[in-house]
Amino acid sequence: MPAHDHFHSVMSIGPVQIGTHRDRHGQTKHAAVCTADRCGWSADYTSQSAAQLAARTHRCKIR
Repeated sequence: MPAHDHFHSVMSIGPVQIGTHRDRHGQTKHAAVCTADRCGWSADYTSQSAAQLAARTHRCKIR
């Protein structure tokens, strides 16, 4: 059975949402995901400040 990600501390910066979760090894990760249609950009970071920086500097090619 696959593990389910449970995100908490979700915040939005422009079209990017950042959520905190635990990966399959039990380590805390911060995922940044662009919510624009057809963008598809996402990344995991070990610190929330890195995820926030990526969200602020993300330039969505769709918009």
